[in-house]
Amino acid sequence: MRITVIGSGYVGLVSGACFSRFGHTVTCVDKDAEKIARLARGEIPIYEPGLDALVSENLAAGRLAFTTDTAAAVDGAEVVFIAVGTPASRRSDGYADLTYVYEAAAQIAPHIRAYTVIANKSTVPVGTARQVAHIAAQANPAADFDVASNPEFLREGAAIADFQRPDRVVIGADSPRAAEVLKEVYRPLYINETPFVTTSLETAELIKYASNGFLATKITFINEMAAICEEIGANVQDVAKGMGLDGRIGQKFLHAGPGYGGSCLPKDTHALLRIAQSCGTACRIVEAVVEANAAQKARMTRKIRAALGGKESGATIAFLGLAFKPETDDMREAPALTIIPALAEHGARIRAHDPRAMDEARKVLPEVVYCADPYEAVSGADAVVLLTEWNEYRAMDLERIKALLRVPVFIDLRNVYSPDAMAALGFRYFSVGRPSAGA
Repeated sequence: MRITVIGSGYVGLVSGACFSRFGHTVTCVDKDAEKIARLARGEIPIYEPGLDALVSENLAAGRLAFTTDTAAAVDGAEVVFIAVGTPASRRSDGYADLTYVYEAAAQIAPHIRAYTVIANKSTVPVGTARQVAHIAAQANPAADFDVASNPEFLREGAAIADFQRPDRVVIGADSPRAAEVLKEVYRPLYINETPFVTTSLETAELIKYASNGFLATKITFINEMAAICEEIGANVQDVAKGMGLDGRIGQKFLHAGPGYGGSCLPKDTHALLRIAQSCGTACRIVEAVVEANAAQKARMTRKIRAALGGKESGATIAFLGLAFKPETDDMREAPALTIIPALAEHGARIRAHDPRAMDEARKVLPEVVYCADPYEAVSGADAVVLLTEWNEYRAMDLERIKALLRVPVFIDLRNVYSPDAMAALGFRYFSVGRPSAGA
Protein backbone atom coordinates (compact mmCIF):
# COMPACT_ATOMS: atom_id res chain seq x y z
CA MET A 1 0.00 0.00 0.00
CA ARG A 2 1.02 3.61 -0.44
CA ILE A 3 1.12 5.43 2.90
CA THR A 4 1.87 9.01 3.83
CA VAL A 5 2.80 10.10 7.35
CA ILE A 6 2.38 13.77 8.19
CA GLY A 7 4.91 14.68 10.86
CA SER A 8 8.40 13.23 11.17
CA GLY A 9 8.87 13.53 14.90
CA TYR A 10 9.13 10.56 17.24
CA VAL A 11 5.79 8.88 16.44
CA GLY A 12 5.79 9.72 12.74
CA LEU A 13 9.35 8.62 12.12
CA VAL A 14 9.07 5.34 14.01
CA SER A 15 5.69 4.56 12.44
CA GLY A 16 6.83 5.42 8.93
CA ALA A 17 9.99 3.33 9.22
CA CYS A 18 8.09 0.36 10.64
CA PHE A 19 5.34 0.55 8.01
CA SER A 20 8.03 0.49 5.34
CA ARG A 21 9.55 -2.62 6.91
CA PHE A 22 6.10 -4.21 6.53
CA GLY A 23 6.59 -3.71 2.78
CA HIS A 24 4.47 -0.61 2.27
CA THR A 25 5.71 2.40 0.30
CA VAL A 26 5.90 5.22 2.82
CA THR A 27 6.51 8.95 2.48
CA CYS A 28 7.11 10.97 5.64
CA VAL A 29 6.33 14.68 5.46
CA ASP A 30 7.59 17.50 7.65
CA LYS A 31 7.72 21.28 7.32
CA ASP A 32 11.26 21.38 8.70
CA ALA A 33 13.40 21.30 5.56
CA GLU A 34 16.64 20.77 7.47
CA LYS A 35 15.21 17.77 9.32
CA ILE A 36 13.93 16.27 6.06
CA ALA A 37 17.32 16.72 4.42
CA ARG A 38 19.03 14.97 7.32
CA LEU A 39 16.52 12.11 7.30
CA ALA A 40 16.93 11.67 3.55
CA ARG A 41 20.64 11.13 4.25
CA GLY A 42 19.80 8.59 6.93
CA GLU A 43 20.67 10.91 9.82
CA ILE A 44 18.31 10.45 12.76
CA PRO A 45 17.58 13.56 14.88
CA ILE A 46 16.38 11.56 17.91
CA TYR A 47 17.80 8.63 19.84
CA GLU A 48 15.83 5.42 19.61
CA PRO A 49 17.65 2.08 19.60
CA GLY A 50 17.65 0.48 16.15
CA LEU A 51 15.90 3.34 14.38
CA ASP A 52 18.93 4.51 12.42
CA ALA A 53 19.47 1.05 10.91
CA LEU A 54 15.76 0.64 10.16
CA VAL A 55 15.56 3.98 8.35
CA SER A 56 18.75 3.34 6.36
CA GLU A 57 17.60 -0.15 5.34
CA ASN A 58 14.27 1.07 3.97
CA LEU A 59 15.69 4.19 2.34
CA ALA A 60 18.08 1.93 0.45
CA ALA A 61 15.22 -0.41 -0.51
CA GLY A 62 13.20 2.51 -1.89
CA ARG A 63 10.28 1.86 0.46
CA LEU A 64 10.83 4.98 2.59
CA ALA A 65 11.16 8.61 1.50
CA PHE A 66 11.12 12.02 3.14
CA THR A 67 9.77 15.28 1.74
CA THR A 68 8.43 18.72 2.59
CA ASP A 69 5.93 18.51 -0.31
CA THR A 70 2.57 17.60 1.23
CA ALA A 71 0.73 17.78 -2.08
CA ALA A 72 2.95 15.24 -3.82
CA ALA A 73 2.99 12.94 -0.80
CA VAL A 74 -0.80 12.88 -0.37
CA ASP A 75 -1.71 12.55 -4.04
CA GLY A 76 -2.25 8.84 -4.59
CA ALA A 77 -1.85 7.78 -0.97
CA GLU A 78 -4.35 5.20 0.26
CA VAL A 79 -3.81 6.11 3.92
CA VAL A 80 -2.55 9.39 5.36
CA PHE A 81 -1.53 9.22 9.01
CA ILE A 82 -1.47 12.42 11.03
CA ALA A 83 1.41 12.08 13.48
CA VAL A 84 2.15 15.69 14.39
CA GLY A 85 2.80 16.96 17.90
CA THR A 86 -0.01 17.75 20.32
CA PRO A 87 1.88 19.60 23.06
CA ALA A 88 0.24 20.86 26.21
CA SER A 89 -1.60 24.09 25.54
CA ARG A 90 0.36 27.28 26.01
CA ARG A 91 -2.44 28.31 28.37
CA SER A 92 -1.06 25.72 30.84
CA ASP A 93 -4.59 24.47 31.45
CA GLY A 94 -3.94 20.86 30.48
CA TYR A 95 -5.62 20.97 27.09
CA ALA A 96 -3.74 19.43 24.18
CA ASP A 97 -2.79 21.97 21.53
CA LEU A 98 -4.39 20.69 18.32
CA THR A 99 -3.08 23.44 16.05
CA TYR A 100 -0.80 21.11 14.09
CA VAL A 101 -3.45 18.40 13.76
CA TYR A 102 -5.99 20.81 12.30
CA GLU A 103 -3.39 22.38 10.01
CA ALA A 104 -2.52 18.91 8.73
CA ALA A 105 -6.17 18.13 8.00
CA ALA A 106 -6.58 21.36 6.03
CA GLN A 107 -3.38 20.69 4.05
CA ILE A 108 -4.20 17.06 3.27
CA ALA A 109 -7.73 17.43 1.93
CA PRO A 110 -7.10 19.52 -1.23
CA HIS A 111 -4.78 16.83 -2.60
CA ILE A 112 -7.07 13.82 -2.18
CA ARG A 113 -7.86 12.42 -5.66
CA ALA A 114 -9.37 9.03 -4.77
CA TYR A 115 -10.71 7.32 -1.67
CA THR A 116 -8.32 7.93 1.22
CA VAL A 117 -8.33 7.14 4.92
CA ILE A 118 -7.07 9.98 7.12
CA ALA A 119 -5.95 8.31 10.35
CA ASN A 120 -5.11 10.20 13.51
CA LYS A 121 -2.06 8.66 15.16
CA SER A 122 -1.34 11.75 17.25
CA THR A 123 -2.64 11.61 20.82
CA VAL A 124 -5.75 13.76 20.67
CA PRO A 125 -8.76 14.51 22.89
CA VAL A 126 -12.11 12.84 22.30
CA GLY A 127 -13.91 14.48 19.39
CA THR A 128 -10.81 15.41 17.43
CA ALA A 129 -11.40 12.89 14.63
CA ARG A 130 -14.81 14.37 13.90
CA GLN A 131 -13.33 17.86 13.84
CA VAL A 132 -10.62 16.65 11.45
CA ALA A 133 -13.35 15.26 9.19
CA HIS A 134 -15.17 18.60 9.30
CA ILE A 135 -12.03 20.58 8.45
CA ALA A 136 -11.12 18.22 5.59
CA ALA A 137 -14.62 18.36 4.14
CA GLN A 138 -14.57 22.16 4.20
CA ALA A 139 -11.16 22.24 2.52
CA ASN A 140 -12.27 19.86 -0.24
CA PRO A 141 -16.02 19.16 -0.39
CA ALA A 142 -15.49 16.76 -3.30
CA ALA A 143 -12.94 14.59 -1.51
CA ASP A 144 -13.77 10.92 -0.98
CA PHE A 145 -12.35 10.09 2.44
CA ASP A 146 -13.00 8.73 5.90
CA VAL A 147 -11.33 9.72 9.15
CA ALA A 148 -10.18 7.08 11.62
CA SER A 149 -8.44 7.01 14.97
CA ASN A 150 -5.38 4.78 15.31
CA PRO A 151 -3.60 5.71 18.57
CA GLU A 152 0.01 4.68 19.16
CA PHE A 153 1.30 2.85 22.22
CA LEU A 154 5.05 3.14 21.75
CA ARG A 155 7.47 3.14 24.67
CA GLU A 156 10.50 5.29 24.16
CA GLY A 157 13.54 3.05 24.10
CA ALA A 158 11.50 0.07 22.86
CA ALA A 159 9.39 1.67 20.14
CA ILE A 160 10.38 -0.56 17.23
CA ALA A 161 9.67 -3.75 19.15
CA ASP A 162 6.38 -2.27 20.38
CA PHE A 163 5.34 -1.41 16.83
CA GLN A 164 6.25 -4.78 15.38
CA ARG A 165 4.92 -6.86 18.29
CA PRO A 166 2.19 -4.72 19.86
CA ASP A 167 -0.11 -5.79 22.66
CA ARG A 168 -3.01 -4.62 20.49
CA VAL A 169 -3.91 -2.43 17.53
CA VAL A 170 -6.77 -0.01 18.15
CA ILE A 171 -8.81 1.14 15.16
CA GLY A 172 -11.58 3.68 15.64
CA ALA A 173 -13.79 4.15 12.60
CA ASP A 174 -17.43 4.76 11.78
CA SER A 175 -16.87 3.42 8.27
CA PRO A 176 -16.38 -0.35 7.81
CA ARG A 177 -14.44 0.48 4.65
CA ALA A 178 -11.94 2.61 6.60
CA ALA A 179 -11.55 -0.10 9.23
CA GLU A 180 -10.77 -2.69 6.56
CA VAL A 181 -8.18 -0.43 4.93
CA LEU A 182 -6.38 0.03 8.24
CA LYS A 183 -6.53 -3.70 8.94
CA GLU A 184 -4.82 -4.23 5.60
CA VAL A 185 -2.09 -1.76 6.63
CA TYR A 186 -1.44 -3.87 9.73
CA ARG A 187 -1.99 -7.24 8.00
CA PRO A 188 1.59 -8.44 8.72
CA LEU A 189 0.70 -8.43 12.42
CA TYR A 190 -1.96 -11.08 11.91
CA ILE A 191 0.91 -13.58 11.66
CA ASN A 192 1.68 -12.81 15.31
CA GLU A 193 -2.03 -13.05 16.20
CA THR A 194 -2.02 -9.49 17.44
CA PRO A 195 -5.41 -8.56 18.95
CA PHE A 196 -7.31 -5.87 17.04
CA VAL A 197 -9.79 -3.62 18.83
CA THR A 198 -12.16 -2.10 16.27
CA THR A 199 -14.45 0.46 17.78
CA SER A 200 -15.92 3.96 17.43
CA LEU A 201 -13.87 7.11 16.93
CA GLU A 202 -14.55 8.41 20.42
CA THR A 203 -13.78 5.08 22.09
CA ALA A 204 -10.45 4.74 20.31
CA GLU A 205 -9.45 8.26 21.30
CA LEU A 206 -10.31 7.57 24.94
CA ILE A 207 -8.49 4.21 25.02
CA LYS A 208 -5.17 6.02 24.62
CA TYR A 209 -5.79 8.44 27.49
CA ALA A 210 -7.33 5.77 29.71
CA SER A 211 -4.33 3.50 29.18
CA ASN A 212 -1.79 6.16 30.08
CA GLY A 213 -3.90 7.34 33.00
CA PHE A 214 -3.91 3.82 34.42
CA LEU A 215 -0.17 3.33 33.93
CA ALA A 216 0.47 6.63 35.72
CA THR A 217 -1.80 5.42 38.52
CA LYS A 218 0.19 2.19 38.99
CA ILE A 219 3.48 4.09 39.14
CA THR A 220 2.10 6.61 41.59
CA PHE A 221 0.47 3.96 43.76
CA ILE A 222 3.72 2.05 44.30
CA ASN A 223 5.53 5.32 45.03
CA GLU A 224 3.01 6.07 47.78
CA MET A 225 3.48 2.54 49.11
CA ALA A 226 7.22 3.26 49.13
CA ALA A 227 6.65 6.29 51.36
CA ILE A 228 4.70 4.11 53.80
CA CYS A 229 7.45 1.46 53.67
CA GLU A 230 10.05 4.00 54.70
CA GLU A 231 7.99 4.96 57.73
CA ILE A 232 7.32 1.42 58.96
CA GLY A 233 10.58 -0.27 57.93
CA ALA A 234 9.11 -2.40 55.13
CA ASN A 235 10.62 -3.14 51.72
CA VAL A 236 8.67 -1.79 48.75
CA GLN A 237 10.27 -4.24 46.32
CA ASP A 238 8.85 -7.13 48.30
CA VAL A 239 5.50 -5.36 48.52
CA ALA A 240 5.52 -4.90 44.74
CA LYS A 241 6.42 -8.54 44.18
CA GLY A 242 3.66 -9.71 46.49
CA MET A 243 1.16 -7.50 44.67
CA GLY A 244 2.37 -8.18 41.16
CA LEU A 245 2.12 -11.95 41.42
CA ASP A 246 -1.63 -11.45 41.62
CA GLY A 247 -2.76 -11.90 38.02
CA ARG A 248 -5.39 -9.21 38.45
CA ILE A 249 -2.68 -6.65 39.19
CA GLY A 250 0.46 -7.72 37.29
CA GLN A 251 4.09 -6.85 37.92
CA LYS A 252 4.68 -4.14 35.31
CA PHE A 253 4.95 -0.50 36.37
CA LEU A 254 5.27 -1.42 40.05
CA HIS A 255 8.77 0.01 40.43
CA ALA A 256 9.23 2.74 43.02
CA GLY A 257 11.21 5.76 41.90
CA PRO A 258 11.28 9.53 41.60
CA GLY A 259 7.98 9.82 39.72
CA TYR A 260 6.92 9.49 36.10
CA GLY A 261 7.97 11.87 33.35
CA GLY A 262 8.37 11.91 29.59
CA SER A 263 6.27 13.18 26.74
CA CYS A 264 3.17 11.06 27.37
CA LEU A 265 2.09 10.38 30.93
CA PRO A 266 2.29 13.95 32.29
CA LYS A 267 0.59 15.47 29.25
CA ASP A 268 -2.02 12.75 28.86
CA THR A 269 -3.08 12.68 32.52
CA HIS A 270 -3.66 16.44 32.42
CA ALA A 271 -5.53 16.12 29.13
CA LEU A 272 -7.71 13.34 30.56
CA LEU A 273 -8.66 15.61 33.44
CA ARG A 274 -9.66 18.32 30.98
CA ILE A 275 -11.71 15.85 28.94
CA ALA A 276 -13.59 14.83 32.08
CA GLN A 277 -14.02 18.46 33.10
CA SER A 278 -15.35 19.45 29.69
CA CYS A 279 -18.16 16.88 29.92
CA GLY A 280 -18.94 17.57 33.56
CA THR A 281 -17.58 14.28 34.90
CA ALA A 282 -15.21 13.81 37.83
CA CYS A 283 -11.90 12.02 37.35
CA ARG A 284 -10.73 12.11 40.96
CA ILE A 285 -8.27 9.21 40.81
CA VAL A 286 -6.27 10.74 37.97
CA GLU A 287 -6.44 14.14 39.64
CA ALA A 288 -4.88 12.62 42.77
CA VAL A 289 -2.25 10.86 40.64
CA VAL A 290 -1.13 14.15 39.08
CA GLU A 291 -0.83 15.78 42.51
CA ALA A 292 0.94 12.77 44.04
CA ASN A 293 3.46 12.57 41.21
CA ALA A 294 4.45 16.19 41.72
CA ALA A 295 4.75 15.52 45.45
CA GLN A 296 6.96 12.48 44.78
CA LYS A 297 9.53 14.58 42.92
CA ALA A 298 9.56 17.06 45.79
CA ARG A 299 9.96 14.19 48.25
CA MET A 300 13.02 12.97 46.35
CA THR A 301 14.56 16.42 46.71
CA ARG A 302 13.99 16.25 50.46
CA LYS A 303 15.49 12.74 50.53
CA ILE A 304 18.69 14.02 48.90
CA ARG A 305 18.81 16.98 51.26
CA ALA A 306 18.38 14.70 54.29
CA ALA A 307 21.15 12.39 53.06
CA LEU A 308 23.45 15.43 52.98
CA GLY A 309 22.69 16.15 56.62
CA GLY A 310 19.76 18.48 56.02
CA LYS A 311 21.52 21.16 53.96
CA GLU A 312 22.73 21.12 50.38
CA SER A 313 24.32 24.58 50.29
CA GLY A 314 27.97 24.28 49.27
CA ALA A 315 27.72 20.56 48.57
CA THR A 316 28.72 19.01 45.26
CA ILE A 317 26.18 16.45 44.08
CA ALA A 318 26.80 14.04 41.19
CA PHE A 319 23.75 12.90 39.21
CA LEU A 320 23.92 9.74 37.13
CA GLY A 321 21.16 9.83 34.54
CA LEU A 322 19.10 12.81 33.41
CA ALA A 323 16.60 11.47 30.85
CA PHE A 324 13.21 10.50 32.24
CA LYS A 325 13.98 6.82 31.51
CA PRO A 326 16.78 4.72 30.01
CA GLU A 327 17.30 4.25 26.26
CA THR A 328 16.10 7.73 25.33
CA ASP A 329 17.46 11.25 25.25
CA ASP A 330 14.04 12.67 26.14
CA MET A 331 14.18 15.28 28.91
CA ARG A 332 10.51 16.25 28.80
CA GLU A 333 9.05 16.29 32.33
CA ALA A 334 12.06 14.32 33.58
CA PRO A 335 12.38 14.25 37.39
CA ALA A 336 15.80 15.87 36.92
CA LEU A 337 14.06 19.07 35.80
CA THR A 338 12.40 19.40 39.21
CA ILE A 339 15.06 17.95 41.51
CA ILE A 340 18.24 19.55 40.17
CA PRO A 341 17.02 23.19 40.04
CA ALA A 342 15.58 22.88 43.56
CA LEU A 343 18.97 21.80 44.92
CA ALA A 344 20.96 24.29 42.83
CA GLU A 345 18.73 27.13 43.99
CA HIS A 346 19.81 26.39 47.56
CA GLY A 347 23.51 26.44 46.77
CA ALA A 348 24.32 22.93 45.61
CA ARG A 349 26.89 22.45 42.86
CA ILE A 350 25.67 19.88 40.33
CA ARG A 351 27.77 17.56 38.19
CA ALA A 352 26.08 15.02 35.91
CA HIS A 353 26.45 12.30 33.33
CA ASP A 354 23.92 10.66 31.03
CA PRO A 355 24.81 8.29 28.17
CA ARG A 356 22.46 9.98 25.68
CA ALA A 357 20.60 12.98 27.11
CA MET A 358 23.33 15.51 27.89
CA ASP A 359 22.86 17.52 24.70
CA GLU A 360 19.16 17.87 25.45
CA ALA A 361 19.84 18.49 29.13
CA ARG A 362 22.18 21.39 28.39
CA LYS A 363 19.24 23.25 26.86
CA VAL A 364 17.19 23.12 30.05
CA LEU A 365 19.76 22.67 32.84
CA PRO A 366 22.53 25.17 32.07
CA GLU A 367 23.67 25.27 35.69
CA VAL A 368 24.98 21.69 35.53
CA VAL A 369 28.59 20.69 34.89
CA TYR A 370 28.41 17.84 32.35
CA CYS A 371 30.94 15.03 32.57
CA ALA A 372 32.30 12.46 30.13
CA ASP A 373 31.57 9.43 32.30
CA PRO A 374 30.11 8.56 35.72
CA TYR A 375 33.53 8.46 37.36
CA GLU A 376 34.34 12.00 36.32
CA ALA A 377 30.93 13.08 37.62
CA VAL A 378 31.43 11.64 41.10
CA SER A 379 35.03 12.81 41.52
CA GLY A 380 35.18 15.01 44.62
CA ALA A 381 31.40 14.98 45.12
CA ASP A 382 29.71 14.91 48.53
CA ALA A 383 27.02 12.53 47.26
CA VAL A 384 26.01 10.64 44.13
CA VAL A 385 22.38 10.33 43.01
CA LEU A 386 21.41 7.53 40.63
CA LEU A 387 18.44 9.10 38.86
CA THR A 388 18.02 7.07 35.63
CA GLU A 389 18.65 3.33 35.59
CA TRP A 390 20.80 3.05 32.47
CA ASN A 391 22.37 -0.40 32.13
CA GLU A 392 25.87 1.03 32.38
CA TYR A 393 25.08 2.25 35.90
CA ARG A 394 24.02 -1.21 37.08
CA ALA A 395 27.52 -2.69 37.29
CA MET A 396 29.80 0.23 38.05
CA ASP A 397 33.09 -0.19 39.86
CA LEU A 398 31.69 0.75 43.25
CA GLU A 399 35.05 0.64 44.99
CA ARG A 400 36.26 3.22 42.50
CA ILE A 401 33.10 5.28 42.99
CA LYS A 402 33.65 5.29 46.74
CA ALA A 403 37.29 6.28 46.39
CA LEU A 404 36.40 9.18 44.09
CA LEU A 405 33.64 10.57 46.31
CA ARG A 406 34.65 13.05 48.98
CA VAL A 407 31.93 11.56 51.20
CA PRO A 408 30.61 8.01 50.49
CA VAL A 409 26.92 8.95 50.21
CA PHE A 410 24.99 7.05 47.53
CA ILE A 411 21.33 7.96 46.89
CA ASP A 412 19.72 5.36 44.64
CA LEU A 413 16.38 6.66 43.42
CA ARG A 414 15.85 3.60 41.19
CA ASN A 415 16.66 0.84 43.73
CA VAL A 416 19.33 -0.63 41.47
CA TYR A 417 21.70 -1.78 44.22
CA SER A 418 21.36 -3.91 47.35
CA PRO A 419 21.33 -1.98 50.65
CA ASP A 420 23.30 -4.71 52.42
CA ALA A 421 25.93 -4.89 49.68
CA MET A 422 26.31 -1.11 49.61
CA ALA A 423 26.66 -0.98 53.40
CA ALA A 424 29.30 -3.69 53.25
CA LEU A 425 31.27 -1.51 50.83
CA GLY A 426 31.14 1.35 53.32
CA PHE A 427 28.55 3.57 51.66
CA ARG A 428 25.87 5.52 53.44
CA TYR A 429 23.16 4.24 51.14
CA PHE A 430 19.64 5.62 50.62
CA SER A 431 16.99 4.23 48.29
CA VAL A 432 13.23 4.47 47.75
CA GLY A 433 10.91 2.49 49.98
CA ARG A 434 13.69 0.40 51.54
CA PRO A 435 15.60 0.78 54.80
CA SER A 436 18.70 2.96 54.59
CA ALA A 437 22.07 1.27 55.11
CA GLY A 438 25.56 2.14 56.21
CA ALA A 439 27.02 4.30 58.92
